[in-house]
Formats: sequence, C-alpha cells, structure tokens
Amino acid sequence: MKAGEKVLLPRILSALVAIPLVVLVVWQGGLSLVALCALVMFLALLEAKRMFDRLGLNVPFELMVAGIMLLLGSAYFYRDAGLTGAIAVIFFIFLIWILFFHPNCSLVEMAMGFLGTSYVGLFVYVYLLRTLPGGWIWIVFMLTGTWVNDTAAYFVGKFLGRRRLVPSLSPGKTLEGAVGGILGSLLVAIGFIFIYPSLPLLPLLVLGLLVGVAAQVGDLVESVFKRQVGVKDAGNLIPGHGGMLDRLDSMLFTAPLVYYYVQKLIIN
Repeated sequence: MKAGEKVLLPRILSALVAIPLVVLVVWQGGLSLVALCALVMFLALLEAKRMFDRLGLNVPFELMVAGIMLLLGSAYFYRDAGLTGAIAVIFFIFLIWILFFHPNCSLVEMAMGFLGTSYVGLFVYVYLLRTLPGGWIWIVFMLTGTWVNDTAAYFVGKFLGRRRLVPSLSPGKTLEGAVGGILGSLLVAIGFIFIYPSLPLLPLLVLGLLVGVAAQVGDLVESVFKRQVGVKDAGNLIPGHGGMLDRLDSMLFTAPLVYYYVQKLIIN
C-alpha cells in the first residue's frame, strides 16, 4: 500500500462511521444534539488544554468546561438571544478567578482560557442552526458544504496543486486546492437548489461561495494555533483526521456564517 493510500484509508473509514451517526443525531435534534455538541466541545477543550500546556500555560480547564456548558445552556433555552449575556458572564468569571487565585494565575493564562472557550464555543451554532425554520436543511447544508470543501481541497491540491497558499502556516495547502474547495461548496449549493427548488437561487449560490471561503479561513486559523504550539495536529482522536479540533476548525466558522446569513437574508 502506498503512503498516500495509508493516509486516505483511515480518513474514509472514519467518515463512514462518523457521518451516519452525526446525521442521525442532527435529524433528532433537541437534547440529543445538545448532548453531542457538549461531548464534541469537551473533547475539543481537552485538546486545547494540552496545547496550552505545551506553551507552559496553566489555563483553568474547569472554567473552560463551565464556559461551554453555559453557552450551550443559553443556546438551548434562549437561542442566540442568550449568547451575549453568556459570554459576558464567562468573561467576568475569568476575571473573578484572577482576583481569588492571584498570583498563581496570570493575565495571559486567563486571556488564553477565555479565547479557548470562545473559540470552541462557536460550535453552539451547530445546535442553533437546527432551531431555525427548516433547520434540518440548513444544518445539513452547512455540514455538507464544509465536508465537501475539505474533501475537494484535499484531492484538487493533491493532484493539481502547484502554488502554496500560505507556506508559513500550512505547507501542504495550495491555491489550487483552496479554489477546488470553494468550488466544491458551490456545487453543494447548486445541488440543494435542485433538491429544494423553493430555495432562493442567488442567495443560496452566494452562501455556497461564502461557506467555501469561511471553511478555508477556519482551517488556516487553527493552523496558526498549531504552529504557535509546534504540532502538526491538535490530537490523534480520529484516525486519518487528527484531533477533534482538526475536524471542527472549518465548522467553527461556517456554522455561525450559515446561521446568521439564513436568519437575516433567507428566512426573513
């Protein structure tokens, strides 16, 4: 078996196991989806904590877990209306922690803890998408657009990639791969127009393009974090894919984008 096939096979097998489970939970929605989001975010925070440890930062993991639980609870009971208040409460909790545990914690550690909580906390928009009118359509659109973007970027970059996109952050990513990923997300939008002809044509095509761009940006942002820490992957939880953060990085940008775009420009 060639080296490329050794990498690709675990990616395919992991996807074949994970995707049906995710689709089933998304279809059910409600508390099942909240529980899935909580588990995913907890595992992502564990990886973030390990990355902070590598930098010599003693970030309070318990505060980060409390923060994501607060964000999820606010999303469940108040939808997006509760997120601003939840973020403010999390911010004050970190400030109070400094007050009581100084000098055993630093401002940098608290700032990184708040950043990590807010970053992983963006995953609550996966749940919020399901709460929109026709939420099943929009969460599947986001997931499909993000996954196809990743897959198309991988294969186009592998076979046609010549020009490096951002060599200092991700030497393996190419401009051709990025374009292929964006076109992949656009094709997903076209497919949804055929499946759901009642959806508005132009707004959905624009959303497809934006999802493609946001997915690429989300991937590169996580690359910044990993380069700062000096690791290739955030973890090794998912065979062929790396860690949970490596799977979430694009969705942390595409889920909020699709949520607000659909809420403001399509269903209103």
